[in-house]
Amino acid sequence: MRHYAILRLLLASFFLYIAWPVIPYITTNVELIFWGGWLLFLLLVVGANFATLLQMTRPPVMEQEEYNRRQRDFH
Repeated sequence: MRHYAILRLLLASFFLYIAWPVIPYITTNVELIFWGGWLLFLLLVVGANFATLLQMTRPPVMEQEEYNRRQRDFH
């Protein structure tokens, strides 16, 4: 289901929108590690959802059942 991937991308972009003003004010190493990990996780989430949108990977298991049911009903 493409709309789930789109919703997850929108949610990730909203979180980035909220976090972006805080990132330039990193002062300690702990903050640097936290924001670096957070941005890395954000890139993983965005990449996985783009791969789902571009049909490079199979959708998550929760979404596959709906897709299979629609394919059976269509044929």
